[in-house]
Amino acid sequence: RDTIFRLASMTKPITAVAAMILVEECRIRLDDPVDEWLPELATRSVLRTIESSLDDTVPAARPITVRDLLTFRSGYGEVAFLSPTCPLQMALIEARLPLSAYTFSGTSDEYMQCVGRLPLASQPGEAWLYHMSAEILGVLIARASGMSLSAFMRERIFDPLGMKDTGFTVPETKLERVATCYKTDFVTGEVSVLEEAPNERLTQPRRFESAAGDEFVSTADDLMAFGRMMLNRGMHGNERILSRLSVEAMTTDQITPEQKPASPFFENFWDSRGWGLGLSIVTRRDDVSSVPGRFGWDGAFSTSLYVDPREEMVGV
Repeated sequence: RDTIFRLASMTKPITAVAAMILVEECRIRLDDPVDEWLPELATRSVLRTIESSLDDTVPAARPITVRDLLTFRSGYGEVAFLSPTCPLQMALIEARLPLSAYTFSGTSDEYMQCVGRLPLASQPGEAWLYHMSAEILGVLIARASGMSLSAFMRERIFDPLGMKDTGFTVPETKLERVATCYKTDFVTGEVSVLEEAPNERLTQPRRFESAAGDEFVSTADDLMAFGRMMLNRGMHGNERILSRLSVEAMTTDQITPEQKPASPFFENFWDSRGWGLGLSIVTRRDDVSSVPGRFGWDGAFSTSLYVDPREEMVGV
């Protein structure tokens, strides 16, 4: 239970909670433009079509908002789901921004400079695109809070919840508890060590603290504490991390029926899923465990965290 493992994209709901803490304190607002905190995104252009060259653009109809980042409708994201060979996808790969690049090696300011040089794949608020909005949200949280993302999460989430083994780095004294990371060759079925993810690298401070995943780590017990807080509508013991209303907003499907067909993801994903603020929500029962209202997310390294309010359960 105390094995330390990489969360990958399971980090996204934690990032969303951090953002909602700032929303509750009115340090940011859901429908305010992000320009004050992210000036790199202040003057945006949008590709005329997804296959267009990078200079074939139209102006953005409106600014990107905090809500756009939380709902993954900023216009930035995993363009490969739309067109794996389009010019924008090639530019994203060159900048090491997509998931396939695994880790961005620069600083958060350098990340935003790379993002700001590229056009949006769609108008803000128009369609859902996976992943990059969460990375941008992490930079916004750090700038709006005046703290590093890790320090803000430690002070406002991890310490209050007793999540002592969760964060972006691992002390050398805990390194022996870290699970080895593996990959599967989907052609041969062979499983081998993921050489790009050596455990020793987790002891080094991150130049870019990836709010969407990267090498964020935790344990089953730590994630259980986070899940129980969400199940209890923001409460942990006698301490409130989030308001009940914020948790309810996070766990309400924000993607319209018209937007889902325009937002390709894994096959049949939208048939029984929605997306709230930083996490997935089950919208239709299509098997025994898929209880409508269940929410959470998965990680690329075969990890999951789901909260089921109807059954009063947390699963890690």
